[in-house]
Amino acid sequence: MSTMKSIPAAVLTIAVLWTAICSEVQADAYKTYILTSRDFQRVRQDKDWALKAWPSWTYMPWSYQWTIGYTDQSGRWSLEQGYNGAFIDHGQTLIDGVDKLNWINKHGLRFYVDHTAGKGDLHLWDGNAVAGHYDALHTPGIRTRPVNAQMAAKLKALMKDRINQVKSSPCRAAYALDDELSWGHFVHPTMWCVTDDRAAYNNWLKEIYGPDSAPRHEGWISYDQILPKLPQWSISQFDCSQLMDQWTFNDSYWNNFIGELVEYGNTIDPDTPVGYVGGQSPNAFGGYDYAKLMRKVQFLEAYNIGGSQAIVRSFNPDNALPAVTTHFHKNVADTIWQTWYYLARGNRGFIGWVENWFDGAKPRDWHQAVSPHYIEAGTKIGPLMQGAKWIDDGIAIYYSHASIQLGWILDAESHGRTWRNRNNDARLASSYLVRHAWENMLRDEGLQYNFISYADVVEKGIPSRYKVLILPAVLCLSDVEAARIRDFCRNGGTVIADYLPGLWDQHGRGRSTGGILDDMFGLRHDPAMKATDIFQARLWAETDQDANYEYKTFRDLLTNANTCLTDDCGFNRAVRTMPVNHTNPFGKGRAVLMNLSTQWYNAYRTEGPELAVKRSVFMNPVKAAGLSRWVEISGPDIFGYEITYWQIPGRTLVFVGYNPELDVSMLGGGHATSLKSGESPITLCFARPVSDVRNERTGRSLGSGTEFPLRWRMNEALVISFEGTSLKNASQMSN
Repeated sequence: MSTMKSIPAAVLTIAVLWTAICSEVQADAYKTYILTSRDFQRVRQDKDWALKAWPSWTYMPWSYQWTIGYTDQSGRWSLEQGYNGAFIDHGQTLIDGVDKLNWINKHGLRFYVDHTAGKGDLHLWDGNAVAGHYDALHTPGIRTRPVNAQMAAKLKALMKDRINQVKSSPCRAAYALDDELSWGHFVHPTMWCVTDDRAAYNNWLKEIYGPDSAPRHEGWISYDQILPKLPQWSISQFDCSQLMDQWTFNDSYWNNFIGELVEYGNTIDPDTPVGYVGGQSPNAFGGYDYAKLMRKVQFLEAYNIGGSQAIVRSFNPDNALPAVTTHFHKNVADTIWQTWYYLARGNRGFIGWVENWFDGAKPRDWHQAVSPHYIEAGTKIGPLMQGAKWIDDGIAIYYSHASIQLGWILDAESHGRTWRNRNNDARLASSYLVRHAWENMLRDEGLQYNFISYADVVEKGIPSRYKVLILPAVLCLSDVEAARIRDFCRNGGTVIADYLPGLWDQHGRGRSTGGILDDMFGLRHDPAMKATDIFQARLWAETDQDANYEYKTFRDLLTNANTCLTDDCGFNRAVRTMPVNHTNPFGKGRAVLMNLSTQWYNAYRTEGPELAVKRSVFMNPVKAAGLSRWVEISGPDIFGYEITYWQIPGRTLVFVGYNPELDVSMLGGGHATSLKSGESPITLCFARPVSDVRNERTGRSLGSGTEFPLRWRMNEALVISFEGTSLKNASQMSN
């Protein structure tokens, strides 16, 4: 401090100005990077083209144990059961001497080709082959099969051969490059560089920082170089930029490579989308920055992990690209529920794992029980959804991939040197569970939302049709992102942050002056804060994820080995000495800093509606922004319902479905963990009269008015429509 006093005021003024100029230059460089970089350029994603290629909801069995052959009888059976799709693997059309492509064409089954770019390069390992490379994942070397020009030439040769095998078929729907792609192994912690192109990383650093501001590349590092510093660092001392830049570079290089293969596939068959299957959760590892990923594919099967399905829907231009998910049959009620649950959210079909479907050549009886729902999805409701536009309630949830990366760094501290064994981020990670709670609080409140990505915000700002912007564990913000958010609030929007918003920049460096949005929120975060000032005062994260690695309930996760301060409202305080639920007027808008984590809502919700009302502390600022549900629902034991809305030509579709917790893994799935399948009498009440209401499943006219008594089987969906646009402002339709 005495040194500071000895510096002349003029020198200090110059230093402050120089710091501001450098910050502005870097902000401009990052903005230029987002606006001009190949990293964010889209492959072809035309709406009419994509909808023509994939015209309706389609069930494509991945015929692992298909034991009924490819005969006229099996073809008729497939269509009778609602299996209106198929798949071909590696472009191989001859199966046991039968031409499967002829069988597909004869029965009109729309199909995708799996492993169009082979297997073993984009998805590195199978079975025991993992062991031979496992240690290499955790060291800062080069990917065991580096992504480079040689790999591109090899994969393009495979693609050309395999696409040419099938492109004459009128039934082709999509090409999948590979299954469960990753620049590592799924989303397992991986520290290597994706390519052996030595110049690529330095060139990329100059692009993202600006040519005169790029840091000097001192060599690749791993989490081992960060871990011991976490207990000592204050916010202002925090610097994970080298590690996070490495991961961000890998994501960019990888997704650009995927985009190159997609575009190459289009040169061979210009009429058919190209993408991949087995998509993982948003993650620091593996290429799963969805802001980049969704600009580089035309078709995607994403497992519903970490909210990926809602993120995919939000980033899907015009909801036109075919986005599907995997299906594993558990029981009849669950399979029926999955069909309607995903259809109501805009999903365009299933890729089904064919295991124990048959007793030899005889189909099991359960097919007959689920087939009416597949047929209805494929022939009645699916066609209605063709080109439909999602309707939100004026709420945007911010997608910050840098915050997901930094969240992993903070979460993994509890593992110490065993961070290498960390998996199951979608069950453990703070960023996932905070986001999951926000999503369910909104759904349980009867409100719908969209995710909005950092790239979209830098490019276009936050559209004025949104009234509320939610920042879920958005730890990292660039200067330009913060300026866009500030503009949104100043112009009349409401910004709600849970905790620690923008205390780090987009590279994972702590800010020396506190949070970049502190002026907007009207509170100051002390940049001298350390882990001892946050949550449980011994780790940077809210939960000890090592002690709770195999937790059974959300309550267990939040109480075992946890010393957080739980506020009177029932949620854990983030900065232990700062106030909670602070509202600050800013321009024409309002900024609300909760200084609370939402994670407890995951426990409250699973424990019943009485505790779930605690969400009001987070929902009150949303309501204060003038947002409220426009369809009320009443009835006995209906907690956990969700309403989704879609605009179709001349009408509005309304789905009522059940939104339980899911059982899903990196290999797919998506079973309901506590499914309700009984029938409940309900009444739908609209805020204003609606005309020509129709039950789209039965075709029955329900007349006009504001209240409509119905019966809802809770493992299915009610689907009604009414004439005209929704009761909301038409500008709130997505895309």
